[in-house]
Amino acid sequence: MKFKLLLILVSASVLFFQIRQSNIYKKIIENAYINKVTFSGDFLENAKQAEFHGTKVTMPNQTLSFNNETKQVLGSNTDKKRIEVDLSTQKLYAYEGDKKVFEFLVSTGKWGRTPVGEFRIWSKLKYVLMSGGSQEAGTYYYLPNVPYTMFFSNDEISKGMGYSIHGTYWHDNFGQPMSHGCVNMKTEEVEQLFSWANPTLPKDTSSVYSSQDDQGTRVVIYGTAPNI
Repeated sequence: MKFKLLLILVSASVLFFQIRQSNIYKKIIENAYINKVTFSGDFLENAKQAEFHGTKVTMPNQTLSFNNETKQVLGSNTDKKRIEVDLSTQKLYAYEGDKKVFEFLVSTGKWGRTPVGEFRIWSKLKYVLMSGGSQEAGTYYYLPNVPYTMFFSNDEISKGMGYSIHGTYWHDNFGQPMSHGCVNMKTEEVEQLFSWANPTLPKDTSSVYSSQDDQGTRVVIYGTAPNI
């Protein structure tokens, strides 16, 4: 009986290892996060209340007047574009080659670290519902219609981990770490970055994913955030 039980446990361990190495496991992990966000990119008309760390937050009550056909700016050479985030200064820079085209204050991870390294934007969405944290720890958040979200990943930081650059309506403390790992920006500033970065959002759509023909802009994150 003990031998059979041992055999079952070994077989289960082998099966779990095989699943973990497969795309099935990656999909499960990604879906665990994707279940917490909406990936249509559409504005949630029925969302009336937002919450951040136990505080009710006033949220935007109308859609943004973004028109990608008219807002696309500053060239289209995707290979020369890059976004840099300096955690130590809480600043974001955008470059085309050696030319700096944007510089903005941001808020990076405080209740979860923002990863460092080189990434690619894999998806852009006009609106995203984000939720997570812990009620017990006082870090719960429920944030509908997060504007101008750009998800980034690499081989080590999977898409399912949900790191992104996005607009922010629940705080204005930019220049200080304030996020659960994402890069928070002022909405009017992230709109400019969203327009400029690849992949390009087609006219009259709310979401786009990177492709071989329209690869996502490089995102380089470095430094150490203060006071965490």
